[in-house]
Amino acid sequence: MQRRVVPNSRRRGEPRRSALPAARRKRSRAKIVKNKEEVECQRMTHIAVERNRRKQMNEYLAALRSLMPPSYVQRGDQASIIGGAINYVKEMEQLVQSLEARKHIISRNLSPSAAAADDAATMPMPPCFAGFFTFPQYSMSATATGGSPATATTADADDAGNANADGGGGGTDDGAAGSRPSSVADIEVTIVESHANLRLLSRRRPRQLLRLVAGLQGHRLTVLHLNVTSAGPMALYSLSLKVEDDCRLASVNDIAAAVHRIVEAIEREEKEEQATASSDRSETERNSSRM
Repeated sequence: MQRRVVPNSRRRGEPRRSALPAARRKRSRAKIVKNKEEVECQRMTHIAVERNRRKQMNEYLAALRSLMPPSYVQRGDQASIIGGAINYVKEMEQLVQSLEARKHIISRNLSPSAAAADDAATMPMPPCFAGFFTFPQYSMSATATGGSPATATTADADDAGNANADGGGGGTDDGAAGSRPSSVADIEVTIVESHANLRLLSRRRPRQLLRLVAGLQGHRLTVLHLNVTSAGPMALYSLSLKVEDDCRLASVNDIAAAVHRIVEAIEREEKEEQATASSDRSETERNSSRM
């Protein structure tokens, strides 16, 4: 009787081989055994660190509350203190902007030569507002210094915004040099997580603020705070925006481009209204002359 041999089969008495290669076998890690003293020491250290953190936070909140008028903090909880601080900072920003505009107006009235120089200057941005812009995505100064006014596109805004983000320094001239030329407004947008700050400098136009807020809401940008300061024919708008979850504007350049399109549309509507009004006046004058 012949013995039948089956290939690749395990014979009786041989150890079972693993189907996985040796390199893929899981290695058992040695467990670190801590005694009770080490566990208790670690727990007490964690408690002490957390206690110091809460103490420091309470001290900072108390200091922050002491710097604000009592009317800004109705309750003593953390949310009320931080919310009051935000409102206080925004109002101080509005005060600084209005004082700068008033200073500029007084200096123009006291010095006729300075007023004439401002009127003849090619820089459209009033000096009182120049310090509020660092790296604007759009700048009328770039247009005035040799750039040609052009309708902005999002791709060009991305290039300008990336150049501003990579560059250093803190001057308005440097920011204008890397900005997209604009004939309607200076626009600067910064964003931190889901909150954006928008600064817009443009000429005052009828119902411009209402149209601007409506346009921002259409892009799912909720206005949290708003400051408006005017100096002569120019107006500076400072807005704090909440970027909603369904907002399609993913970067500061997208937001700046959207705001620029809104201002351009406002200017076009204003020109159309002026043209219509002028045409109506001309028609009325012709009819009156015939009579």
